[in-house]
Amino acid sequence: MANALTAADGVRIIEHTLIPMSDGTRLAARIWLPENAEQVPVPAILEYIPYRKRDFTRARDETLHRWFAAHGYAGVRVDLRGSGDSEGVLTDEYLQQELDDGVEVIAWLAEQAWCDGSVGMIGISWGGFNGLQIAALQPPALKAVVSVCSTDDRYADDVHYMGGCLLGDNLSWASVMFAFNSLPPDPKLAGDRWRELWWQRLERSGLWLEHWLAHPHRDEYWRHGSICEDYSAVRCPVMAVSGWADGYTDAVFRLLANLEVPRQGLVGPWSHKYPHQGVPGPAIGFQQELLRWWDQWLKGRDTGIMEEPMLRAWMQDSAEPSTQYRHRPGRWVAEDAWPSPNVSMRRFHPAPGGHLAAQAVAAGGVDLADFTIQSPLSVGFFAGKWCSYSAGPDLPYDQREEDGGALVFDTEPLAEPLELLGAPTLTLTFSANRPVAQAAVRLSDVAPDGKATRATYGLLNLTHRDGHAHPEPIEPGQRYQVTIKLNDLGQVFPAGHRLRLALSTSYWPLAWPPPEPVRLTLHPEATWLDVPERQRRARDTAVRFAAPAFPEPTRITTLRPGEHRWMVHRDLGTNASTLEVVKDEGRFRIEDVDLEITDDTREYYSYTGDDFSSIGGEVISIRELRRSGWAVHTRTRTVLTSDPEHFHIHAELDAYEDGRRVFSRNWLRSIPRRSV
Repeated sequence: MANALTAADGVRIIEHTLIPMSDGTRLAARIWLPENAEQVPVPAILEYIPYRKRDFTRARDETLHRWFAAHGYAGVRVDLRGSGDSEGVLTDEYLQQELDDGVEVIAWLAEQAWCDGSVGMIGISWGGFNGLQIAALQPPALKAVVSVCSTDDRYADDVHYMGGCLLGDNLSWASVMFAFNSLPPDPKLAGDRWRELWWQRLERSGLWLEHWLAHPHRDEYWRHGSICEDYSAVRCPVMAVSGWADGYTDAVFRLLANLEVPRQGLVGPWSHKYPHQGVPGPAIGFQQELLRWWDQWLKGRDTGIMEEPMLRAWMQDSAEPSTQYRHRPGRWVAEDAWPSPNVSMRRFHPAPGGHLAAQAVAAGGVDLADFTIQSPLSVGFFAGKWCSYSAGPDLPYDQREEDGGALVFDTEPLAEPLELLGAPTLTLTFSANRPVAQAAVRLSDVAPDGKATRATYGLLNLTHRDGHAHPEPIEPGQRYQVTIKLNDLGQVFPAGHRLRLALSTSYWPLAWPPPEPVRLTLHPEATWLDVPERQRRARDTAVRFAAPAFPEPTRITTLRPGEHRWMVHRDLGTNASTLEVVKDEGRFRIEDVDLEITDDTREYYSYTGDDFSSIGGEVISIRELRRSGWAVHTRTRTVLTSDPEHFHIHAELDAYEDGRRVFSRNWLRSIPRRSV
């Protein structure tokens, strides 16, 4: 274990304190301090999220906040209102109340005797979101932000919708928060009020999935909290971080291109993880990079961090397709600005015979039957998650399993390596036979033996061709032209390999299919693919990172091991198919707080034959907290189905104390599809 920290490193921990808000609600915090912070005040670094500081994020929090305290900062981990050990009720993501509370927390931190008045914010996912959102409110004490795996655009680039298509992860994520919101605070901290606070959450937190389905277009609901509406509102320096296996990579490139403040971007091979815990590897010494960042912006020391390239990214080498990687081969590359003058677009055109050619086909004389596709619902079962958590085999499988249900165009074998960095785009001229249709576009690396590794993909609800705010139905048979952006990538395609462009009309369960089967025709003379070709630079070799550093780990005892599995079930007799996802973290005890935790989630995504009304998703979660003399557990279940006009939700919440059910509620909701 590199650079291990122990209690001897001079860190004092405040296990639990309550921060008063102006309306009387108190938010719970865990704080790591240098031992002499009251005598020599230090800057504070805030992480502000709903995932329970006492238990669920305890081990991860130690890897950052103890490190900060050992190096001259106050590390502060706060539970959002209505989560963990904080008071109140949490009813949705990124509400104005959450952001206003965050501003008050920052002001409180700045006034503490152990704080010198400067505050930074760090967070991954939710904490990366609200770090940017709170920065846009410009609290005076907030001097810098590190935003990891987050977004500047809540509609176009989050877990809910992609290209106007409803994501399967929308159901999955709603179910995660359904389970989290069902849990009580720890009685050892909340005292006799724990049951009252628990009851408030059970009664009032609500069914978040209903909110998100009720807003299928880009409206004020999504514009709130999307800093892309006004990048100039962010006035403090920003470090933006993600990984190629994460769902939020694109935001790094937009933030670099659009923010007006000092900024840096870092993209590794990682999934939805902090880079010092990054999987696929290589993980890096992220804490050391953070120390340079915080010293620069919170302590005013010139650490050289701003002399680094604006963007440091892991350029991935070719790899055989796999649903999980321990390590992705590649190298670090550097760009001094983004967009980069070192990247130019190279164009390819679909051509007869399934070719992807440098020259466009001539107008007329092409048999359009060769460019027409109506995909089976099976396309997408091997796509992996929209956002990989490295929780089992959640990356895309060999794309040959998908390509049989798609239009496929291959280049000739490459004469020399092709290095791509940035976002490919497909300019697609199409016609369709239904008023609602979607296009799923994949770019794959095809090896000489035929194995196909997906490099990137993009989605577009074709009713959103003129924007996400006001979709318009497709006129069957009419020609339209759209540009579909694929996710940013950093990828080397070796000599002898081929680029493959694949186009399908569905991609379930990564995205919810249209209301009925769609036949899509691609018009090749006015369709082309642009890919961002990068020239190698001598400065690339200068990018270096230290090895990860870890403090003394939280003492955790495994009582029952977990398991992570993805299984495809297909009954050839009934033509029914189900993707079963097991995300079972097992049962374990956190010794520091004498608490046993069970965390077990099962997801099921199904369809039958070509029946688009048979599409369904179901998520069941069991969460349990237990210590001597106290035991609670909850079971949440959410089922989402649809017909051509509506989505239908059936949700259940049951809560138990000492094995006796004390709360039960069911929801039945139908929500208009509105061109989804």
